[in-house]
Amino acid sequence: MNFKYPRQYWLMIVGIVLSTAGGSMIWPFLLIYASGKLNLPLSAVATLISINAGTGLAASFLAGWVADRFGRKLVMNFSLTVNGLAYFFLMNASTYPQFALLMVIIGLSNPLYQVGADAMLADMIPSEHRTDAYAINRIANNAAFALGPAVGGFLAARSYNLAFYGAAAGFLSYSVLLFFLARETLQKNGHSTALAAEDATQGGYEDVFRDGGYMAFVLTMGLGLIAPTMLWVLMPVYAKTNFGISEALYGWIPTTNALMCVFIQYPVTLFTRRYKTLPVAAAGMLIYAVGVGSVALMSGFWGFWLSMVILTFGELTLVPTASKYVADRAPAHLRGRYMSIYWFGWGLARTLAPLIGGALNDAIAPRAIWIGALTIGLTSVLGLTLLHRRDTAQVTELA
Repeated sequence: MNFKYPRQYWLMIVGIVLSTAGGSMIWPFLLIYASGKLNLPLSAVATLISINAGTGLAASFLAGWVADRFGRKLVMNFSLTVNGLAYFFLMNASTYPQFALLMVIIGLSNPLYQVGADAMLADMIPSEHRTDAYAINRIANNAAFALGPAVGGFLAARSYNLAFYGAAAGFLSYSVLLFFLARETLQKNGHSTALAAEDATQGGYEDVFRDGGYMAFVLTMGLGLIAPTMLWVLMPVYAKTNFGISEALYGWIPTTNALMCVFIQYPVTLFTRRYKTLPVAAAGMLIYAVGVGSVALMSGFWGFWLSMVILTFGELTLVPTASKYVADRAPAHLRGRYMSIYWFGWGLARTLAPLIGGALNDAIAPRAIWIGALTIGLTSVLGLTLLHRRDTAQVTELA
């Protein structure tokens, strides 16, 4: 409890507040904005998010290699700068190819920051303090997210350009702070250099892929995360199209999620860290699935708000625990690659969720989105439970 977090950790906390507050002014409303510009069916507009996420899948592999080879700070700076510039250009996008190109650019840059930041945090923080460190990071991230959608919804109802300016300013200001005030945390001593050289010749990702338990965890997580991703991506346009919920009113729903993460995350983490990671992950995934499935029963603002509240308890339970699981499992010289494969699972969910949700909406009915998401989430719960039982059986055999 007396551990003192390094100053650079707090710099990252300040930076994530700036960038998240900016980015969340526009991202929850991006499909609404694009739908208004393009006048296409939801299944077609939703492919923009899939393009963004699919590009991120490839970038996540590059991010891990660059972060382990050249440093965490480089990939983080590049990502923040590219994101800031991309939001400026989104203001003038008016055709599907223009939107798609910018989604590719953002998709390429986003994983670079996430992988670099997770690896940098793991470099600086000892294992026994990582759960708390990731939880504090999430509290800061969600404090900013509490502000962003509420302000962004207010601005977007008047002029989307104002929200885009806010997003760009948030990313670019953090990039400047990081460039001038942060140091590189990747160790450059002779031992780590030799490890990096050996890793470069033998293929570091091969070591990750041979970790069968870890790969099963990533794929099972990626499957389950399709459910909450459907809610985050599709519920704003679902609520507006089918029930007339405006951007200004809807903005309070993601703000509720963020406020819960600010004020409840740490107490939840104090409770969940007493237990093994995979059972906690399965419990969090179950709550996720129930929250998303409940949207099918809702027909107004307070119903959608309640679904978000339920989903948020799943998020509070699952995400910090999963991050610690990855950080603890990864060897130091492969930490960037392990993190990149973990975020590959998130990218897989972001790629598939809009396609699945859009297809269910157009081919069956809007409410079919949430029934499908519930089914997918419950499948992941089963997978995580089976992984825990397998790990328990292996430990028993070794004993």
